[in-house]
Amino acid sequence: MVALHLDDLKQYSDVLRAKNGSEVKVRFVEPRDREELQSYIRSLSAGSRYNRFLGALSELPKTELERFIHVGEADRFTVVATMLVDGFETIVGEARYAFHADTSSVEFGLSIDDRWQGHGIGKALLRNLECRAASFGAERIFGDTLRSNATMIGLARKSGYAFTQSPGDWKLVRFVKEIHVEPQDIPCASWRLAATSRLAAMSSLAV
Repeated sequence: MVALHLDDLKQYSDVLRAKNGSEVKVRFVEPRDREELQSYIRSLSAGSRYNRFLGALSELPKTELERFIHVGEADRFTVVATMLVDGFETIVGEARYAFHADTSSVEFGLSIDDRWQGHGIGKALLRNLECRAASFGAERIFGDTLRSNATMIGLARKSGYAFTQSPGDWKLVRFVKEIHVEPQDIPCASWRLAATSRLAAMSSLAV
C-alpha cells in the first residue's frame, strides 16, 4: 500500500446529487472542520448518534474527535458531505472508513443529518465509499450496525449488500459487498484517477 497524505488527497473530492438534484460535496475533513464536525454530531438525534456510534454519547470525546480530524493515519479516513444551506457550507453527513490490507477490505460507518434523511444522500454517499474502496484495490466493503437500525439495514439491502453475524457481538449485524471492478472501470472519476495514481506509484517503487 502506498500512503497518500492529505495534500495528495485534497484533489480527490466529489460532487453527488440528492434526490431533488441539490449538489452535495464530499471531501476529506480538515482541521478547520473540528468545531463544525463536533456541532454536527451534537445536532444528531439521540437515536441517530446511538446507531452511528453503537452506544449513547452526546458528542465525540476529544481523543476520538482528533482521530476523526487526522486523515490517513493508519489508513483511516474521514469525509464530510456538505451542502450550501442559507449560503453557508453545512455538514449534512459524514463517514469514516478504514482500509484493512491484511483482509483486502474496507470497513466503514456513516451518518446523515436527521433533517436530510430520506433525500438520497446516504445512498449516494455509500456508492461513493464503494468507489473509494475500489481505489485501494479492496475486494470487499463492510460495516456493522445494530440489529435495530432499520434505516441502515434498509439502505444496505437496497444497495446490494449481503448480511451476516457480526463477529463477537450478537447485537450487531454485518453487511458486506464484494467488489469486482478493475481500476479503469471505477465509476467515480476522481477515484478512478486515485487508483491509477496508486498503481503508478507502486510500479515505480518496484523498479
